[in-house]
Amino acid sequence: MSKLAAVQDKQWTDASVAAPGIMTGFQKTLRNLSVLGKIALAYLLIIHLFVLIAPWVLSHSPTDTDPLSVTQPASAAHWIGTDELGRDELARIVSGGRITLLVGLAAMALAVVLGGLLGSMAGFFGGTAEYIIMRIVDMMLSIPSFFLILIEITSFGNSPPVVIFAVGLTYWPQMARIVHAEVLKWRSSSLVEAETTLGAGPWRILFRHVIPQTFSSIIVLATLGIGWAILAESGLSYLGLGIQPPLASWGNMLQNSQNYIWTAPELAVYPGVLILVTVLAYSLLGEGLRDVLDPKLKR
Repeated sequence: MSKLAAVQDKQWTDASVAAPGIMTGFQKTLRNLSVLGKIALAYLLIIHLFVLIAPWVLSHSPTDTDPLSVTQPASAAHWIGTDELGRDELARIVSGGRITLLVGLAAMALAVVLGGLLGSMAGFFGGTAEYIIMRIVDMMLSIPSFFLILIEITSFGNSPPVVIFAVGLTYWPQMARIVHAEVLKWRSSSLVEAETTLGAGPWRILFRHVIPQTFSSIIVLATLGIGWAILAESGLSYLGLGIQPPLASWGNMLQNSQNYIWTAPELAVYPGVLILVTVLAYSLLGEGLRDVLDPKLKR
């Protein structure tokens, strides 16, 4: 028994080194993050705080129209001008940003939970469960993501919750495949064998010892995936299939501005640049985190 306990302590100590405490791990990751990764992280913190706090500061509502002030340039009353209906463009940018970023974060949270759980179950338990889950994953990955999203939206509507579920349910197979591969490496480890011999149940071993070892890969993949989810929502809204007016999103703002591209190009520039920079920032941050937390994903 003491030998098994010693093996367990050693393996758990090694695992603790690989997955340090939250604060220590965050500080180490931030310190080792590339310059571009740090810039991307700073931008993302600023833009998320901005869309959360700005509605309490701005005096204009994103839905208030003024027929006498359509497509006006920047002024003291409207800091970055007004849109084609006389609505304050900054208020629309903030409101649209809240929805666009919410879709990206919530969709990826859904993908992490669903893909992480199913992928870990498939990798840890094996057998029939693994076969069924991974065949579903293979089938979904063989279908273009955008086509899957279109099927879900045309079937259930295009309200924000439906868009979130459509995007999240499309991305979970990628998450499941990565988690499945990670769990396979731990399924036969001496730590799992020691825990099993000591009487720990399979679910306890899975949730307490195995799944935490996949966190690095999950964080990297989720960060990269948020940018993809934002781009997916923006594309859907631009095509008129995503978030619908009067709700604003950066995608439908871009779609609404295309008729004014020559008379008021700034209406397209603001949401377009924000989509581009935000997706790029998530990609740079994801790549930076990958190099620090899980370099093998680069291969």
